Amino acid sequence: MKHQSDFVSGPDRFTLETTNAPTMPAPTNGQQEASTVKPGVNPWIVAVSVMLATFMEVLDTSIAAVALPYIAGSVSATNDEATWVLTSYLVANAIVLPASGWLSLRFGRKRFLVGCIILFTISSFACGASTSLVMILIARTIQGAGGGALQPLSQSILLETFPPQKRGVAMAVFALGVVVAPVLGPTLGGWLTDAYSWRWAFYINIPVGAFATFMILRYVEDPPYIKDAHPGKLDLLGLGFLAVWLGCLQIILDKGQEDDWFAVTWIRYAATALAISFVGFIVRELVHKKPLVDLRVFRHRNFTLGCILIGLFGAAIYGTITLLPLFYQEVLGYSALAAGLAVSPRGIGAICAMPIIGYLTAKIDNRWLIVFGFTLFGLSSLRFGNVDLSISQWTLLWAIVISGFGSGCIFVPLSTTTMNGIPNQEIGNAAGLYNLLRNIGGSIGIAVVNTIVIRHEQLHRTELSHNLSAGRSGVQAALQSTQQFLMTQGASATTALAQAQALVNQALNGQARLWSYVDDFRYMALVCFCCIPIVLALKKAVGRGAIGAGH
Repeated sequence: MKHQSDFVSGPDRFTLETTNAPTMPAPTNGQQEASTVKPGVNPWIVAVSVMLATFMEVLDTSIAAVALPYIAGSVSATNDEATWVLTSYLVANAIVLPASGWLSLRFGRKRFLVGCIILFTISSFACGASTSLVMILIARTIQGAGGGALQPLSQSILLETFPPQKRGVAMAVFALGVVVAPVLGPTLGGWLTDAYSWRWAFYINIPVGAFATFMILRYVEDPPYIKDAHPGKLDLLGLGFLAVWLGCLQIILDKGQEDDWFAVTWIRYAATALAISFVGFIVRELVHKKPLVDLRVFRHRNFTLGCILIGLFGAAIYGTITLLPLFYQEVLGYSALAAGLAVSPRGIGAICAMPIIGYLTAKIDNRWLIVFGFTLFGLSSLRFGNVDLSISQWTLLWAIVISGFGSGCIFVPLSTTTMNGIPNQEIGNAAGLYNLLRNIGGSIGIAVVNTIVIRHEQLHRTELSHNLSAGRSGVQAALQSTQQFLMTQGASATTALAQAQALVNQALNGQARLWSYVDDFRYMALVCFCCIPIVLALKKAVGRGAIGAGH
């Protein structure tokens, strides 16, 4: 027997639909039929409302990266000091992410979301108006705290707004913000910086934030379980442990290569503090009655494996997003804007994938879509690993488009499969952890690929230099021919020889740096292929029944 009862929240915004079937067996974890909250407006309006905020926040994680040299010059700071503009944002962002579930229960999800958007928008203005390094670091920290909850809140609202059979489509919309925004960030940031000023990389958030606030106030409402929630007192000890280990992790990853990792004392101390606070955080959250972050959600196999996969995927995609623009700029000598344009077609691939994958998630086993996505991403990484110094700006066009398409094939079905079987009451907490692990994976990926580029360049230079021994006839012939050419241009014999040796050394450095990027791309392909067995260990999930718990 099926009946409906109206839940009054404002002007009849929600209808709470329940299904009672006493003659049927109890539903399984992935088929629970408790209650589904239906919004009183078209769910696509809700989707647009929350995705404005998510797109703005994810875009800001990468848009400032290309403007760092300009920021450093404007506030009289070195380039190394300017990197704290990125680090301060990421640390604050990471701390708030897993705590977003408790905070949304404590203050109400809609109220908390609007507050975060307003805080993010005001701090964006403060970033653009900053006149000193200290001022912009404070503003970026506040901005990161405001932006940390936007992704998990948007994801949980989308999951609850759409019915189970359409949640794959909802995740496709969410993926537009999470996957496409980091790709557009460097291009948009480079254009704004070149055409106007680095300050507009932050000012651009103001109209978007204002419109998102209006849309959410108008169309988004809290479900009943949020209104009736009693999360208890804030777990200050758990929050302290969380802040310490996440802060230490991000700082180590950001500054490790620069300071030679564990060769320096402060990194060893930071790593010790990280380990102690991480263990303390785990123990505290498992034994506390009202934890800040409910780690018991890891009892769901799909969620645990999905978090592992999204961490590895985050490392791969953020590593690629970091490497390709650097390759075009440092190895091929492109400008920041030209490099951004060269990699921007990845967004086209991701956009093309979203409607197709959103439809297929309700039709076939999502695991095969994820496997297909990792395969495409791995093959495109192998193509990147075959680059040389003679490629043009658009030589890798199709490989870049395919990598974007593959990322769309991974993100959408992986999100729906990971959340399969999790009750609505736990989705906010689960979404915070899921997005946290993607961000941590991305931070680790960026640190690893940068370390490989620097360390392997030294390794390949040593290997290649063995072929440039002065006693080799081929080397002597090349030096002599180059010297003769330079002498015909008016250089003396001594000057021409020095210039010829400098050209050979420049070519050696270029080849060594090229091979370090090749190594990186091939390692990322290996990571993608290693993810496939983990995907097959997931429980079977089709979008029509995925994330069915808690309805």
